[in-house]
Amino acid sequence: MKAPGRLALGAAAVLLTGMAMNTSSAVAEKPAERPAEEAAGEHVLVFSKTAGFRHDSIPDGIATIQQLGAENDFTVDATEDAGAFTAENLQQYDAVVFLSTTGDVLDTTQQQAFEDYVGAGGGYVGVHAAADTEYDWPFYGGLVGAYFDSHPHNQDATVKVEDHDHPATAHLGDEWVRHDEWYNYRTNPRDQARVLATLDESSYTGGNMGGDHPIAWCQTYENGRSFYTGGGHTKESYAEPDFRTHLLGGIQYATGAVESDCSAAESDYTPIFDGTSTEGWKQAGPGSFRLEDGTLTSEGGMGMLWYEAREFTSYSLKLDWRMEGDDNSGVFIGFPASDDPWSAVNNGYEIQIDATDAADRTTGAVYGFQSADVAARDEALNPPGEWNTFELRVEGEHLQIFLNDVKINDFTNTDPARSLADGHIGIQNHGADDQVSFRNILVKDLP
Repeated sequence: MKAPGRLALGAAAVLLTGMAMNTSSAVAEKPAERPAEEAAGEHVLVFSKTAGFRHDSIPDGIATIQQLGAENDFTVDATEDAGAFTAENLQQYDAVVFLSTTGDVLDTTQQQAFEDYVGAGGGYVGVHAAADTEYDWPFYGGLVGAYFDSHPHNQDATVKVEDHDHPATAHLGDEWVRHDEWYNYRTNPRDQARVLATLDESSYTGGNMGGDHPIAWCQTYENGRSFYTGGGHTKESYAEPDFRTHLLGGIQYATGAVESDCSAAESDYTPIFDGTSTEGWKQAGPGSFRLEDGTLTSEGGMGMLWYEAREFTSYSLKLDWRMEGDDNSGVFIGFPASDDPWSAVNNGYEIQIDATDAADRTTGAVYGFQSADVAARDEALNPPGEWNTFELRVEGEHLQIFLNDVKINDFTNTDPARSLADGHIGIQNHGADDQVSFRNILVKDLP
């Protein structure tokens, strides 16, 4: 299936002379005609320019993708010349593979050509260090899904497969044990992409993503298709049958040869506020929340709107919130049913929303008990007037707080008078001078 808005491949499609020969090939000044017998099937460009660390597995990766193409009816060109990123040249490709690229590899004009290519339906495949590339190009960050943060030493780890329908993971069982260099990422791509596989951080040392550690994912991005795998650091990866099939499935998805649902998998979350009704919610104390344009905005107080319909034990709570200025509010969890908002203060925990207060009372803090990682919080926090997203992950008495996919707090309750493991959820209306809005309040039960 060809990408919409791009030229269909045929006898007139052009080939970059010599690009498939080796990683030092340059783009020919005048592309040659592609023979008709080579024009069938999809056409893939492998790009492996590096401006930082260079992986010695790149030649193995190129050779493997070329072999996969020969065996599966797609043609492969390979280059390290960023000059290949022109509108005229890119239009002949169904997908571009960024194979362990590092650093700033494209200039502004080349970046724009690639953005236009993806916007017209082009496919993208990122392999391993593709996440260690173009940190100052927001479009690319969204396309790859997450940037590299760090990695421990090469070691065996257990990969847990979440999606058995995608061609990159359909051949795998529930667990896949293999040896590689396992990346940690700066953010979690789960909210924007369909996670195909995660790392079991208990199976190796050095994971730092708090138990939800995606390692392969896909998404539709603008009009294009994006697939990323964190595997592929080692030369040996490209000789592994399962990894080769994994890589092949990602390429086939990105080119459009195989269809797959890559929408973000929020289906396992249940909305408890969907923007249309406050059914199941109850106001405690003074003030209220105004429902308008899909959002709840605090008015007056000090009170709390709490979800009376059920209690929660082990769960992930996601919600968006926005301050208009220097405003105050919070999210309460783990409190008993009560029409007194102070019951939540005295028997539960408040996750604070107010970036200007003291360390244990600032955004992301467990109010009065534990400050957030302020440096990480400041890096992740969007300014007043913009939406932010909290994920509060409660497992027993253990609470992890994520702000815009960045983990900013890790707290364990030791107070016998309180319990995170059983209680209600609420949002605070702090006072007449504090206007804070909420939307998209979702809950997923955890084991």
